[in-house]
Amino acid sequence: MKRLIPILLLAAACLTSCKTDIVYSEFRSIPTEQWSLDQVPQFDYTIADTTVNYRMLIYVRHTERYPYQNMWLFVNNGAQRDTIEFYLADDRGQWLGDKHHGFIEMPVLLEENYHFSDTGSVHVSIQHGMRDSLLRGVTDIGFEVRTNGEK
Repeated sequence: MKRLIPILLLAAACLTSCKTDIVYSEFRSIPTEQWSLDQVPQFDYTIADTTVNYRMLIYVRHTERYPYQNMWLFVNNGAQRDTIEFYLADDRGQWLGDKHHGFIEMPVLLEENYHFSDTGSVHVSIQHGMRDSLLRGVTDIGFEVRTNGEK
C-alpha cells in the first residue's frame, strides 16, 4: 500500500499538468452511410478565451464498405477554406484508426496550436472532396476543439 500511494500521486500530477480541455465536440450522422456532396455537416461553437492555443480535430467514422485508401475534405471556417487529404488505410489495405462496434474512427488533426484573435461564435463546415457524388461507408463526421495548455 505504501508503494501504491506515490504512484497514484505521480499519476494524478501528470494528468493535471498535461490536461487538455474539450471546448467543443460534436458528431453529425451520415444517413444510410452514403455521404453526398450536397450534405455538408455544420459545426457551431463559441470561443471564450483568446489567451490559450487550441487543437482542432476532425473525426471520420466509416465502415469497411468505404472504397478508398484516402479521403479529401474541404473545411470552411468562414475566414478560410482548407483542403485536407489523409489516409484511412495503409498500403496493404489495413484500416488505420480505432475500430469499435463495426466502424473505424479516424482522427485527423486540422490545427495543432491555433490562436483565436477574438472571442465569439465560430462556424465550420466540412464537405468531402472525393470524385464520387455519394461516398459510401461513411457513418459520421465529427469536429472537436480542445485547449492544449500552451500560450
